[in-house]
Amino acid sequence: MSGRALLMWDEAVTGYDFGPQHPMDPVRLALTMGLVRAFGLDRAVDVVAAKPAGESTLRLVHREDYVAAVRAASADPRHADQSYGLGTVDDPAFEGMHEVSALIAGQSVAAAEAVWRGEAAHAVNFAGGLHHAMPGGAAGFCIYNDASLAIARLLELGVERVAYVDVDVHHGDGVQAAFWEDPRVLTVSLHEHPRTLFPQTGWPEETGASGPGEGGAVNVALPAGTGDAGWLRAFHAVVPELLADFRPQVLVTQHGADTHFDDPLAHLAVSLDAQRAVQEACHELAHAYADGRWVALGGGGYAVVDVVPRSWTHLVGIAAHAPVEPETVIPSSWRDEVYARTRQLGPGRMTDGRWPVGFREWSEGYDPADRLDQAVLATRRAAFPLRGLLA
Repeated sequence: MSGRALLMWDEAVTGYDFGPQHPMDPVRLALTMGLVRAFGLDRAVDVVAAKPAGESTLRLVHREDYVAAVRAASADPRHADQSYGLGTVDDPAFEGMHEVSALIAGQSVAAAEAVWRGEAAHAVNFAGGLHHAMPGGAAGFCIYNDASLAIARLLELGVERVAYVDVDVHHGDGVQAAFWEDPRVLTVSLHEHPRTLFPQTGWPEETGASGPGEGGAVNVALPAGTGDAGWLRAFHAVVPELLADFRPQVLVTQHGADTHFDDPLAHLAVSLDAQRAVQEACHELAHAYADGRWVALGGGGYAVVDVVPRSWTHLVGIAAHAPVEPETVIPSSWRDEVYARTRQLGPGRMTDGRWPVGFREWSEGYDPADRLDQAVLATRRAAFPLRGLLA
């Protein structure tokens, strides 16, 4: 296996643009790549632009009629078929929508192929992680589900066990749905509780289809307001034990940056430093349980200047085995780029001032009156016995 990491990047992914009033501003992608370059991380990885996912690849997950509807809306956005979730407030139709969505999907599929074939140890596509798209419809700013497509391609190549870990603030519902009945895929999602956030799914009791798929889905529904210590406690109370048992051949992770306390669309209170800590943990878990095979994707994140570029630049650095230290001063050239593009002032350091982030391990005991501990315990009691693990 090559020790190099891949960074999947094509400037054209910034064409994934729902319009000037939409929270998913593609400037977040351009600024992330700009910060990666400002730190010289583009020299520590192999930057690769893959081809768009073709029809046969898209149909590994998506229905033929849905792909046809996306193509039609892409050609004539005024007549998008809303029955497929297209042309809605969340997912406005735009010209070229099919092409750029297929391009993002192609980057994630190529990343998975390269990691499985040993062409790279790790691969990052921070433009990906569009985890809400369903086989037959768009949802939650997501047209094609690149995460599901990457996993489906791995299965097509003969991989027998893929673990998917999603730490976006929103439930990874589309990926869970795609593999609900498939025992070859373990999906784990840590997200804000469905009572308080879209898509109102991801309850602990959602554990996979009865039969072979039972226990293949694991959901941690975190109370609104959960901060660094609770978020890390929940992650470490659930994810390592599951991966140690499942022994995936490839680990796919989704790193939506919208858990951050500055994110305008959600209600967790996680810092950049805790996000970095989970990225490091995922890297370590890939080496511990998946022979180092790690595909890391982006996802949500709507604090497009202060949070997203720093979070995903940390992700690229960790995958490249060239981590950026939290206290590092951000190059002025990038802050100039931020101002030129957004007329905002960019952050000055790669930290929120909370590094290192501490938390209490689950093995030290739990408090039955604590809301975070109740959430973790609900997950363990619902899912762990189905996998032969102690709750």
